Amino acid sequence: MVLVTGGTGLIGSHLLYNLTQQGVSIRAIYRKGSDIDRVREIFSYYSSNSADLFGTIEWVEADLNDLPNLSLAFEGIKRVYHCAALISFDPSDYKLLRKTNIRGTANIVNLCINHVVEKLCYVSTIATLGYDADCIDEETHWSGNQNQSVYAISKYGAEMEVWRGIQEGVSTVIVNPGVVLGPGFWASGSGLLFDLVKKGTPYVTEGGTGYVAVQDVVTAMVRLMNTSIENQRYILTNGHHSYYKIMSMISRELKAKLPKKMSSSFWLALAWRIDWIRSKVFGRKRRLTRQLSYTLQKKSYYSADKIKQDLEGFEFTAISDSISSTSQFFLKEVYS
Repeated sequence: MVLVTGGTGLIGSHLLYNLTQQGVSIRAIYRKGSDIDRVREIFSYYSSNSADLFGTIEWVEADLNDLPNLSLAFEGIKRVYHCAALISFDPSDYKLLRKTNIRGTANIVNLCINHVVEKLCYVSTIATLGYDADCIDEETHWSGNQNQSVYAISKYGAEMEVWRGIQEGVSTVIVNPGVVLGPGFWASGSGLLFDLVKKGTPYVTEGGTGYVAVQDVVTAMVRLMNTSIENQRYILTNGHHSYYKIMSMISRELKAKLPKKMSSSFWLALAWRIDWIRSKVFGRKRRLTRQLSYTLQKKSYYSADKIKQDLEGFEFTAISDSISSTSQFFLKEVYS
């Protein structure tokens, strides 16, 4: 039996759909209050038989730090896909990020050891890699916390727990996706881009990074788990794209106005300070931090040659195609 954590998220829900198509026996963990019906809806995007496929999943309520229920969820498990994580760039969430992402991952690793799990796949992020190289690959190592977000710091700590598990005998593969594009989650992650562009924004920043279709992330994860490859990490991005180019592609698909103004470093520096003041005065969640303003200006290039070399025939979906299909789901769900 396969265990999936974070099954109600973007990657997790698409992973569950992929696994159900293969007839795999699946147990999925969800937190109290998670929207399981959203997973059911995502299944319906791709199959007329979605209800039957969704019905094959055994759902277990368990927080990553709820060891009694988490231990029960591991009974009879042979393989684990650890997709669960808290995503926040607000420094006020740092302690919660550490508790969920680092301590929670340590619990998963320890249970993999205790239950002699055959293989673990951990979903990390390109944010845990170094950024001081012209082209970042799997050997570009973390270079300190100065410009990394609290989310990146917590995910790096989580990776250290996974590498500890490898040292203790857990066969593991790690994937480091870029910005993941895919449908179904319009109020979080890359889904926010589609809503932002549709409503109209005059500003865009100069930076850029790596993007990847959610289906490619899932395909890579499943294929890696079905090989003898172990104790390796893989960057999953389909080339570098500027934020302007991504927003332009989304604008065309949604028939929205293109952003015309480029935010300078001065205005971003002013904006994150104003955002900090608002958070202190009104208790609002941070929307723009110093680290995020740095990221929005930086042009980061990533190499995904390793995954294409190690998985024969693996090819990435064109980012334009991913944006096109995701835009259609967005328009149908949000603006129909």
